[in-house]
Amino acid sequence: HGTTMSPITRFSPRKGLNCINQEKITCFHGVPTMFIAMLGHEDFDKTDFSYMRTGIMAGSPCPIKTMEEVVEKMHMSEICITYGQTEASPATTMSKTTDTLEQRVNTVGGPIFGVECRIVDPETNQEVPDDVDGEFVARGYNIMKGYYKMPEATAAAIDSEGWLHTGDLARRRSSDGYFKITGRIKDMIIRGGENIYPKEIEDFLYTYPKVKDVQVIGVPDEDYGEEIMACIVLQDGETATEKEIKDFCLARMAKHKCPKYIDFVEGFPMNAAGKILKYKMREQAVEKLKLHKADSIVTA
Repeated sequence: HGTTMSPITRFSPRKGLNCINQEKITCFHGVPTMFIAMLGHEDFDKTDFSYMRTGIMAGSPCPIKTMEEVVEKMHMSEICITYGQTEASPATTMSKTTDTLEQRVNTVGGPIFGVECRIVDPETNQEVPDDVDGEFVARGYNIMKGYYKMPEATAAAIDSEGWLHTGDLARRRSSDGYFKITGRIKDMIIRGGENIYPKEIEDFLYTYPKVKDVQVIGVPDEDYGEEIMACIVLQDGETATEKEIKDFCLARMAKHKCPKYIDFVEGFPMNAAGKILKYKMREQAVEKLKLHKADSIVTA
């Protein structure tokens, strides 16, 4: 297409804005966190966005307010949203540059070429009607063959008919056939576009001698979409501080996987069958940490 790619070695809002200024680029791809960081940076008002036209915002739920600000303030009138995951190489849906602003800020668009998408009941796997929430599944040439040497995990992700089960809740709009992501079934945390698996952090925290039990959840965050919270039951008679746990994590784990919040609890909410209710823990965290503003951010 005769285009020039202008990669930056490591994202920072200063580098991103400088790249826009220096290269007079027309298109910018990034996760919502990157756009939010640039919009709030001191160099923003010194940046010439007159050449900007389009781009992609993806990687985690895109706040509608952020999309609107990017369109208005960064001159990206044709910006689109792409939705998918690594297992889908990595896209399943995308909005078009010709779609209305409402479609581009409120939905993740329609299926990309060669990919089938549908919404199914998580329990029965039967397709549900339009405007009804269910699990988003996709099938096509882009779906992975499987997780390396993990047949059980592969079978859990891709059914016998080749449908990839994303673990995301969504609905298909009857008005235009576009999809809107409404929640998540799996408890994976998406922090600034990075996929973080709670079990990995839980397994690590179990190695700390004072920890008796632990559950890791994602809680809403205005900047990163989600942040990590570790709810810890200490061994009988033990005491610990938030700093102590964080220092233990920072010394041995990647920084982006270290919990921002530590909560010492006596137990976890469970259903009658003994299953821990992480969604209930998240609700309690929103109240306890006063995260109502972050939790109220509407995303596509």
